[in-house]
Amino acid sequence: MELNSIGLPTGQSRELAKDLNVLLANFQTYYQNLRGIHWNIRGKGFFDLHAKFEELYNDANLKVDLLAERILTLGETPKHTFEAYMKTSSVPVGENISKDETAIRLIVDSLKELLIIERRILLASAEADDEGTNAMMSDFITEQEKTVWMMKAWLAEKV
Repeated sequence: MELNSIGLPTGQSRELAKDLNVLLANFQTYYQNLRGIHWNIRGKGFFDLHAKFEELYNDANLKVDLLAERILTLGETPKHTFEAYMKTSSVPVGENISKDETAIRLIVDSLKELLIIERRILLASAEADDEGTNAMMSDFITEQEKTVWMMKAWLAEKV
């Protein structure tokens, strides 16, 4: 079996990098959604939501960088054009969203898509004995599940 420079099976690393590129594309869409709702939110909850959305987009921006660096660590090239992201992303695109409930639902729906992809990567990275990717996915999942719970609480809905 051929191993890459970090001691992982080359073929499995290549496949993981492809999956991570899918996640990267989805995170870029999620990030843009967060920027849009941060800019356009209106209403009595403006101050709280404006700050929360900024917190979320800053976190998403960090995760985008972590994903790109992990793809590079696995020996592959991260996607880096909006065209590539839009061809690959399954996260819903939100446009001109200014209502609080619509914005929160977009976040919940987006995180659901991200979590589905992350769980798939988590299983594949465990199979490849890729602890670096596995730990990253585990951390992302833990944080995002909590965010979903909080957003659903804001909506007065159960997870």
